[in-house]
Amino acid sequence: MFPFVCCFQHISPISDPNSGTLAFRSHPLPMALKAVHVSDVPTLDQVPAAPTVALSSSLTRLFKGAAERLVVIGHRGKGMNALASPDRRLKEVKENSLRSFNEAARFNIDFVEFDVQVTKDDCPIIFHDNLILTEEHGNLSEKHVTDLCLGEFLSYGPQRDPAKVGKPLLRKTKDGRILTWDVEADDPFCTLQDAFQGVDSHLGFNIELKFDDHVIYKEEQLAHALRVVLRVVFEFAEERPIVFSSFQPDAARLMRGLQNVYPVFFLTNGGTEMYRDARRNSLDEAIKLCMASGLQGIVSEVRAFFRNPAAVARIKESNLALLTYGQLNNVPKTVYMQQLMGVNGVIVDLVKEITEALRPHPMQLK
Repeated sequence: MFPFVCCFQHISPISDPNSGTLAFRSHPLPMALKAVHVSDVPTLDQVPAAPTVALSSSLTRLFKGAAERLVVIGHRGKGMNALASPDRRLKEVKENSLRSFNEAARFNIDFVEFDVQVTKDDCPIIFHDNLILTEEHGNLSEKHVTDLCLGEFLSYGPQRDPAKVGKPLLRKTKDGRILTWDVEADDPFCTLQDAFQGVDSHLGFNIELKFDDHVIYKEEQLAHALRVVLRVVFEFAEERPIVFSSFQPDAARLMRGLQNVYPVFFLTNGGTEMYRDARRNSLDEAIKLCMASGLQGIVSEVRAFFRNPAAVARIKESNLALLTYGQLNNVPKTVYMQQLMGVNGVIVDLVKEITEALRPHPMQLK
């Protein structure tokens, strides 16, 4: 790995406290690279001072959900892109982009969720899939996104510089089809630093620490990637509420050990899919991992939650926050039922529809 953390700086937010709107100040191109040596990234012995402020801020937003209102979290911004779906709402705006995050921020949500991976030259980028696809000389090209340097990653899709033409972007569906990644409102790829600098600072970030399910990682590999992410978070988060989450049990455990500023949640399918690692295969295993590692919450596939509603009581007894994700969270009645059952927050694709459905009725306000 190259010994530098590289991220582009090109946009900064200007917030109007009276209107609640957000404008952006763009910086002239070409964009400057900011390089930070990996040796500057915190280690287990270098936890920053005064950790309780950020930790309590993030958890307060989540734990208040059951008592006051359900916390709504935009999935990959304003919603994931399901290219094969007939529902045009799932192809409105490019997922995991600054445009998607800022469009989600127009609604009554508390956080946006997005996926962070680390490039070959140690830059945290926002991208969901393990593989990135394009067509070169008439042939399909598939590359692991973590094998790319930042410049190559940013060369896919639309470009910020209008003089440049990006590589055509393709995507593989779960059934193996290759589709052109077409959405109504496209946007260039972005880095984690871009998100901190280009998204309303009042909007919380649920940062999913993304690792390939098919790779067996050494602990030092996980720790290196996590330190690179932390370096950007510590430098740019300021007062923004942050929650880390990961499906990778050891990544979640290590992130909790590397810092005590921000809460860490364990992501689980809860048994709706099975894995070699038993810690991933049930809500009870998720609870045990959280208690053993000092994690602060669980993010469960919503179907697992409904199959095992008794687990909610055990999660609450363990003083853990509970979030859910999945397609059922795009159904207002399902979301409302979870609020009644004590779930703290839901990760949703249909941000507009769910926030409007949860808006208090005038009689309730009285």
